[in-house]
Amino acid sequence: MISVLGTYECKVDAKGRFMFPVQFKNQMGEETKRGFVVKRSIFKRCLELYPVEHWQTETAMVSKLNMFKKKNAEFVTKFMAGVKLTELDGTGRLLIPKDLLRYGEITKEIVLTSVANRIEIWDRASYETAVDYDPDDFASLAEDVMGELETE
Repeated sequence: MISVLGTYECKVDAKGRFMFPVQFKNQMGEETKRGFVVKRSIFKRCLELYPVEHWQTETAMVSKLNMFKKKNAEFVTKFMAGVKLTELDGTGRLLIPKDLLRYGEITKEIVLTSVANRIEIWDRASYETAVDYDPDDFASLAEDVMGELETE
């Protein structure tokens, strides 16, 4: 599983294309040649970009759900909503389809930020709002989420 690191600002053109950051390309190597999957985020008003191979891991988990349970079927429908394949063009640009631009409320300036095995694509203003936090609130969240982990 590949892991990338970084946060980069880009501009989206009128057709929904942006230059994929060279730093991400260098970290991902050959994986960028296999293409990407872009989809709606589950918990946030942003998009998620997966290398194709990592997307296959995600869908393998989802495919184990019993589709004869209504809740599971509803989840899969929403999880797969708007999923699109995309790849770098000859100049290193990626296309964000129009429906996903609308969902992510993406205008002209975007932020790409690494999150484990995926890259989130945010409208810049929405990203700035999402990461603007009170340090005390974040400390409390960190304690709740990470406080029970064993350290080596």
